Amino acid sequence: MSRTLLWYRTDLRIHDHEALHRALLSHSLPIPYYCVDPRHFGSTSFGFPKTGSFRAQFLLESITDLRHSLRQRGSDLIVESGLPEVMIPKIVQELHIETITWSVATTAEELAVENAVKQALLPLHRKIQTYWDTTLLHPEDLSFTLDSTPELFTHFRKRIQRDGMVRPCWPTPSQLPSLVDRVGGELPTLEDWGLPIPQPDSRRVLPFCGGETTGLQRLNDYIWRGDRLRSYKETRNNMLNPDDSTKFSPWLSYGCLSPRYIAAEVTTYEQERVKNDSTYWLIFELWWRDYFRFMSVKHGNNLFKLGGLQQLRLPWKQDWQRFEQWCQGYTGFPLVDAAMRELRVTGWISNRGRQNVASFLTKNLGIDWRMGAEWFESVLIDYDVCSNWGNWNYTAGVGNDGRGFRWFNITKQSKDYDPQGDYLRYWLPELASLPAAYIHEPSKLTQEQQLRYGVRIGLHYPKPIVDLFASAKANERHYESTGAIH
Repeated sequence: MSRTLLWYRTDLRIHDHEALHRALLSHSLPIPYYCVDPRHFGSTSFGFPKTGSFRAQFLLESITDLRHSLRQRGSDLIVESGLPEVMIPKIVQELHIETITWSVATTAEELAVENAVKQALLPLHRKIQTYWDTTLLHPEDLSFTLDSTPELFTHFRKRIQRDGMVRPCWPTPSQLPSLVDRVGGELPTLEDWGLPIPQPDSRRVLPFCGGETTGLQRLNDYIWRGDRLRSYKETRNNMLNPDDSTKFSPWLSYGCLSPRYIAAEVTTYEQERVKNDSTYWLIFELWWRDYFRFMSVKHGNNLFKLGGLQQLRLPWKQDWQRFEQWCQGYTGFPLVDAAMRELRVTGWISNRGRQNVASFLTKNLGIDWRMGAEWFESVLIDYDVCSNWGNWNYTAGVGNDGRGFRWFNITKQSKDYDPQGDYLRYWLPELASLPAAYIHEPSKLTQEQQLRYGVRIGLHYPKPIVDLFASAKANERHYESTGAIH
């Protein structure tokens, strides 16, 4: 029997896995393999840990779960640590493997690793087979090439809504051929990577645990058991409760959940329960995810450059003092501070929170948006290179958004999406005594009110570090000077 090395990367599952299914169809022995690349645990260009504790722990849990699922079916997962371009040729020769397969990436660092592996395999004359399995839509099924992906999401959405086709999921194998030559391999620990173990915190709204098993369980709990898909559109912008939004993104980021599988469950839900704006909106969010990945192919490294996709020359600042206040949640703007403290404690912020903190960093503080993108890369449990950097481009105003300078009125957003201040009180205990009428703008408390509620601005809670409207106006003038505002 021929042998196929399945190089797992961000596809840590056995459901809807094309490479695994095709290996079985060809009667080749699939050899599941994961290589822990030390480069993932270095530092970003601004000096942050490239993979922080929350995501690293989620990754280890996901690898462990994948190994358990494979063992249940008679196979195993070989785990090694080292550079893939060094380790893969060695195991290919050791186990007499004829074919090496993996899921392709789209961005520079990941593509560089793929190319290094290909070059290292050239002298061995082995077959390489790659697959695309990270998006809902397959590039081959689009009515346009990736290089001609519509720049604006609205145009993209209209095209795929009219012409897009979602492929069916690949079947989940119930049994796999056993590995006889070699099994196992020890997983590294957080300590091996120099990372602290995340401490349990009762404030975590949802305890994220990595792996396909928990990802599928979360999907079942949200869509079927909790019936939350019925009202998803109405609750998705809320920030406090665990089921306000799906929170599928950590499992999507490591491929523990397949976007096609989610879409298939939505279709079944529409057939068996209800088809409404909420079911459409969940698919809509998966389209956004596809869009950012396709744009990463179209624009390449511009995604990571200071000028962004539009290559705008703006006078960004690298104000480390204010950046640290933003990171720690001490800006004097409760919504920003609550979200950033939640991120620090849990590795998670809601989408609404992310948009607000990113807008504040770029449109009010005028700070280099790449610093924010790298901080998110370091801390977020659901970091996805295309979605993260695409969204930061978009929010910073250097991405493909035709509406020019857009900024979030943080105070209005706070009142709109947390009218009673429950989210703010949860993450800002120093403001817990304030009623809803005052909690969104504590800096406006009179001396008498500060005494009455026991909240001294500048002592218990910081004064705003900028004037919200004046700072946005000043940064808007910078945009106007580039001619970027139409």
